[in-house]
Amino acid sequence: MTTTDTALRHGERVAVARLHAMLELLPSALDKQLSPASLTAFEFTLLEALAEADGHRLRLSALASRTNATLPRLSRVVTGLERKGLVARAACPEDGRASNAVLTDAGREAFHDTRPLHADAVRAMVLDGLTDAEVDALADLTLKILGRLDPDRRLTVTADLETACAADPAPCDADPAPCAADPAPECPADPAGA
Repeated sequence: MTTTDTALRHGERVAVARLHAMLELLPSALDKQLSPASLTAFEFTLLEALAEADGHRLRLSALASRTNATLPRLSRVVTGLERKGLVARAACPEDGRASNAVLTDAGREAFHDTRPLHADAVRAMVLDGLTDAEVDALADLTLKILGRLDPDRRLTVTADLETACAADPAPCDADPAPCAADPAPECPADPAGA
């Protein structure tokens, strides 16, 4: 039973309702915008993570952590990307029980070709009209919420919230990234096309 003392204020209810609506609408809206590339937003996120990884490969468990996915979901999506020829699975040399996802040449090309489409979609649906300060505030607020959703810090995005976020992309100046789940920044000499 809820009492008046513990009930959400109207402003809190509005904030949560808007957040919930955004979480429901944004993935399918991004999927629709990426459909000309025959990729979903989540598939793009996986390709991006692999494109930014050393040797364009990650253990499936690390890729799941990096993309905030469950291992079963990640495995299904990797299988779909394998069918498209964008990703290959390879045995992990450090651990025979583990598998790596490896970005293929076709996967690197698909990622590189889809980046502008993804960037345009994200700008149009999320970032346009926001100031740099508002974008920074959005990043800070979402990271705080993610920290509460993963209090045990099992996901890459919440691994070390006190100092940084292991899921952030590496900045162009090679300083450590604040959160590993975030995509890499656009750099003048973009290695994604390499």
